[in-house]
Formats: sequence, structure tokens, C-alpha cells
Amino acid sequence: MVKGPLFSGFLLADEINRAPAITQAALLQAMQERRVTIDRQTYALSPNFCVFATQNPVESVGVYPLPEAQKDRFLLKIVMGYPSQDEEQLLAARTLTRDAPEILLDLGIVQPLLTEERLVQLREALSGITVPKTILRYIVELVRVTRNHTSVKVGAGPRATQALVLTSRAHAALSGRTEVGAEDVRAMALPCLEHRLILKPDFEEKGLTCAETVHHVVSSVPTP
Repeated sequence: MVKGPLFSGFLLADEINRAPAITQAALLQAMQERRVTIDRQTYALSPNFCVFATQNPVESVGVYPLPEAQKDRFLLKIVMGYPSQDEEQLLAARTLTRDAPEILLDLGIVQPLLTEERLVQLREALSGITVPKTILRYIVELVRVTRNHTSVKVGAGPRATQALVLTSRAHAALSGRTEVGAEDVRAMALPCLEHRLILKPDFEEKGLTCAETVHHVVSSVPTP
């Protein structure tokens, strides 16, 4: 058997919404279980296996909507807008030098920042970050409110609860704290919940967005 891209630690699915649903569905087992089954034989993937996907929200031709089950398996959704004026000015200047991103890649100057072993160590270190029961209740309440929100047809499920717990803990660690606080949960609520909501058609027609709904949910739930 020739092992394909799934047998890697990092899988980049570029413009994933250009793949038909049946192709996208092939990722479901790998994303959830970190293993794949081929011809009745199950193969374990790297413990660091993760999928990063991109999609262009402007494109409407030749694209397919992601299945809800697949969107739910993505830990986060990060919206990347245009660069600031200063950033774009820097990009324009670097384009004329040997510091252009394409040239740096061709020269092999870009090097990995982490080894797989170091990444495992960092993940294990997160177990030292405590999550108080009050914060766990806060997270559960936030997720459950999305299911009963006036504008929401389908709210966030249990995977969203797990994602918000894990990412809030990571946010606390990156902020130099050993205990998760409400500020960590609020910081991660939008990227964790936005892509998991389906709005009612009449609210979509009025121009309401999932991001606005998440902001409303966060503001409506009392902070512990």
C-alpha cells in the first residue's frame, strides 16, 4: 500500500470546499479518531495528526458546502481579512527583495519551529493548566444557549463544548496563566462556535450572521 497525505502529522486541505462532499467525508474518521480504515484494515495516524483547511468565501462557482459533520470536527474557524495598511506596505516592499515569501521558500530558508516530540511535550504540559468547575459550567451554559437562541436553527453540539474547554486552556497557557478564566473562554468563543451554528432562514435574510449571534450569546450569559 502506498500511504497518501493522510499519513502525515499536518494535512493542509487547500480550498477544501472545491472537493465534492463524498471526498470531504473521507476525512471524517481521520479527524475524529486519528486513524483510517482501508480495505478493512485500520491504520493509526500520528498522535499529532491535524487538518488545516482553507476556503475562499467569495467563490461561488465550482465549490461545495462542507457537511455539517465535517465542520463540527474542525476545532476552530479563523477568519483572515485583509492586512493592515502598514502590513501591506511591508509586503509591497519585501516583494522587491530577496525576502519575498516565495524566494525564501525556494531557498529552503524557512525551517520548522517544532519537532513532533516537542509538540507532544507541549500538549502534555497543558494538563498542568487547571479549569475550575465554575468555568466548566460557564462553557456548558454558553454552548447550550446557542441551541435555544431565537435566531438559531441548529446550535453547537457536545464537540463544541470539548473544543471550548481545550482551546480556553491553551489560551490561558499562552497568556502565561496556570488557571483558565472567563476571559479565556470569551476569547475562544467566536472561533469555536461560529462555524457550528446554522441560522434560521428568516434571520439570514435579515442579514444576521453567525458571528453576531455568538457575540450576543456571550453577552447574554453571566460571567462567573
